[in-house]
Amino acid sequence: MNTPIQCPRCQAWLLEGVFNQPELVPCPACGVPLQTEIFPAFFRPINPGRAGEAVMVEGESSCFYHPQKKAVRPCDGCGRFLCALCDCEFNGQHFCPACLETGKTRGRIKNLENQRMRYDSIALALAIYPLLLFYFTLITAPISLFVAIRYWNAPRSLVHRTRIRHVAAITLALLQMTGWGLLFITLASHHRS
Repeated sequence: MNTPIQCPRCQAWLLEGVFNQPELVPCPACGVPLQTEIFPAFFRPINPGRAGEAVMVEGESSCFYHPQKKAVRPCDGCGRFLCALCDCEFNGQHFCPACLETGKTRGRIKNLENQRMRYDSIALALAIYPLLLFYFTLITAPISLFVAIRYWNAPRSLVHRTRIRHVAAITLALLQMTGWGLLFITLASHHRS
């Protein structure tokens, strides 16, 4: 049986007897010494109707959550053995799903960000809601402008969002402040006359 593996020197197809030998074996075509390691499943015939097999072999550690799967590493939080499916890598550390959830809810894992302050929404709310009672805009318009400009480069959201809320808040705050400025100028000019 020919395999899709070739000799790196002469490009001849290698036969099954060359693979997985403890010592160097000469290439059947050019004689160059080779040592080729191939996973045994490579030689199994493909059967699409066959169910998956247990991955764990006797003497190996199994996953805490999937006892039939081979463990690849322990959890850095609790020490349970994890398979590749359960291994959740975060900032170079490896956690099981339970430790990751506990770290999220109790704040035990540093730098795990599961929510963000949406400053764009705060700035827009400070610009819009006080319009219901116009006099509050005297205070909230400058605060809205400050929040929108101060947090312009802050992470916006875990979900991708544009800066349209920042722009709308800045625009509304500037319009409100301009309106108040014109009102004070008008009142001052009427007061002088």
